[in-house]
Amino acid sequence: MPMTPFDRAIGLRLLGLHEKAYELSGGLWGHRLGSLRMLLLRTTGRRTGRRRSSALLYHRDGDAYVVVGSKGGSESPPAWLLNIQADPEVEVQVGTRRFAARARVATAAQRRRLWPVMTRIWPDYERYQSQTSRQIPLVILRPVDP
Repeated sequence: MPMTPFDRAIGLRLLGLHEKAYELSGGLWGHRLGSLRMLLLRTTGRRTGRRRSSALLYHRDGDAYVVVGSKGGSESPPAWLLNIQADPEVEVQVGTRRFAARARVATAAQRRRLWPVMTRIWPDYERYQSQTSRQIPLVILRPVDP
């Protein structure tokens, strides 16, 4: 069943509150939600130049972190994805740890390998994919050496 506008609005409000709590606590709260692990991705707004934060589920793949550009199955990509396409230099926060990273969309081979991993973490990703004509991308966040 597709997400209704009401469901999406409630979800966005809850996610916004979660992001604020993660930010305000310095990462002491918000990294873990039950069995789920979330990071904060900070991008630079492609139009405003302002710092933007997004709380995202992630999977650790070696030294990199994998996130999903789903926007709940919307036909349009999330703003953070457009921001990294304009400027792939990002900041990632995992718990209390912050670090610079470079973001890029996963290759087709990486997506084939990692999509099943991400759908085990959050099975709704399959539903999101089924309700949009765009292929939902996976994004690789690789820490940059200082």
